[in-house]
Amino acid sequence: MPVIHNEALGRYELETGHGLAVAVYRRQGDHLVFTDTEVPPDDEGQGIGSRLVREALDDARRRGFKIVPACSFVVDFVRRHPEYASAS
Repeated sequence: MPVIHNEALGRYELETGHGLAVAVYRRQGDHLVFTDTEVPPDDEGQGIGSRLVREALDDARRRGFKIVPACSFVVDFVRRHPEYASAS
């Protein structure tokens, strides 16, 4: 399933076999502040959150936004993948 940017709700979405995984953000000028990441409990530990966040951050960068990790999952993701730190 593809990651969908639901701009109206301020989030990126990924439909899983157990529900909807989301990476929620709020826009502040040329920054996207990622505030929450949620994955259905039955899908935790399967890399779904990482895939969702990676694709969300890649899309934000392609669209010219700087990213601000405010959610612990996104903070940890950026820490593990330093190539995203330069987008902050």
